[in-house]
Amino acid sequence: MTAPMIHILNGPNLNLLGQREPEIYGAETLADVERLCAERAAGLGLATALFQSNHEGEIVEMIHRARSEAAGIIINPAAYTHTSVAILDALNAFDGPVLEVHISNVHKRESFRHHSYVSARAEGVIAGFGIQGYDLAVQRMAVLLG
Repeated sequence: MTAPMIHILNGPNLNLLGQREPEIYGAETLADVERLCAERAAGLGLATALFQSNHEGEIVEMIHRARSEAAGIIINPAAYTHTSVAILDALNAFDGPVLEVHISNVHKRESFRHHSYVSARAEGVIAGFGIQGYDLAVQRMAVLLG
């Protein structure tokens, strides 16, 4: 039996994780996130595939691909969280569970970061736990897919 697949989607500037504003986002890299998620998922009988793009349309395409490849989506849409109806619409066309992750606590930051279009679709939101939030999301996804 094949392990259920989780797609972990990351938005703009997350390719710079570990380099960009480490006082906010920490020193860990996106490769660290990928490793953390893969290890946790394997222990829970799941598989992961991590994707990142700085382009809104590519993120929409990733969500479309997940419709046929993934049982669930974990998404950190980064700045598109607050602006993208297109990403929300794509997520609404996905049948499995969706979890939203943010490395920083967006509610302690600028007021424009307090609104999320993605939250309207997500089963849950994890914010402010650094990259540990991804680990928590994988654990929660295992429960949702269980």
